[in-house]
Amino acid sequence: MGMKLGIFGGTFDPIHVGHLIIAQEARVRLGLGRVVLVPTGQPWMKSELPVSSGAHRLAMTRLAVADDPAFSVSSLEVARPGPTYTVDTLAQLRRDLPGEPELYFIMGADSLEGLDRWKEPERLLELCNLVVVSRPGNEAPRVESIERRFPKSRGRVHMLGELNIGVEGSEIRQRVAHGLPIRYWVPREVEEYVLEHGLYSKQGGGG
Repeated sequence: MGMKLGIFGGTFDPIHVGHLIIAQEARVRLGLGRVVLVPTGQPWMKSELPVSSGAHRLAMTRLAVADDPAFSVSSLEVARPGPTYTVDTLAQLRRDLPGEPELYFIMGADSLEGLDRWKEPERLLELCNLVVVSRPGNEAPRVESIERRFPKSRGRVHMLGELNIGVEGSEIRQRVAHGLPIRYWVPREVEEYVLEHGLYSKQGGGG
């Protein structure tokens, strides 16, 4: 087995300090060699909600981690047409990445609760370990209950615990729409990109 590699998927609309703190905590606590951030293509679970174009979200994610060699960005999901499924992404990354890395998929506790609605959850658990982050105020699921529902997850679920960050993409988008500053909520390069491209303005420049 090769390097331990974190995979962190998300809409990243926009990527913010909360995402970056989670990625760093997972890397440090689990001894991951690197974390690959994967902006989603058309996320099937959020298909009703407007999402900025993949090109914008990919560009912001790349800007956010450009100066940190511990992070890299994959355009795999953005480049794939149609709805994107985590199991397909993980299988593709296993094929594409050299040295058969051991994958650690970073996810929210709320996503874990609905894992049985994901595409091929049993196969997903064969492809990766799960790294679970709980939101403040939400009770994290117990590892034992997950292992009962998904026997293949035994020994492969790592609870990162509650990271009390309190920064959400929806709030950042609302702040921009109301003309409020987002400095310190997102990396400076991401702030400049949002303003330059008119993202999240009331005029709907989300692209």
